[in-house]
Amino acid sequence: MLVLYRVDDRLVHGQVAEGWVPHLKADELAVVSDEIAADPLRRDIMRFATPEGVDLRIMTVEQAAEYLPQAETSARKVLLLLPGLAEALALLGRGMKFTSLNIGGMHYSAGKNLSIGKAIFLNDEDCAALKALAAAGIKIEGRGVPSDTPLDLLGAIA
Repeated sequence: MLVLYRVDDRLVHGQVAEGWVPHLKADELAVVSDEIAADPLRRDIMRFATPEGVDLRIMTVEQAAEYLPQAETSARKVLLLLPGLAEALALLGRGMKFTSLNIGGMHYSAGKNLSIGKAIFLNDEDCAALKALAAAGIKIEGRGVPSDTPLDLLGAIA
């Protein structure tokens, strides 16, 4: 089953490995990124960062659209990691149904002028994507680790 859909531009890192994996008792990390799937070095780095005993699957958006419906009905607990909102919109556009989306980290880069919390920086395109996802019925929260108080991102961008 898919236990969490998470957007975090760092993908597999300490908050995921030490916070979310044990909290959710995840069996698998599923990274959805066309860019990462095409980069052997970055795939290897993620394998090294994946906790022992947890499987790592790195897929393109197209591969994920085929795999995720099976994962949803599996007994295995899958934590889905997306590098950005574009991948969430792409999955939605390919018919994936999900009810909630965790925004863990969208770090500062040029043009990201809206700061929400410690690690969420948005530009106009990000705000539009969040509104589109919310309009599709997806509950959106900002939260780095399970113990953090969820942030109301839509309220912050309204």
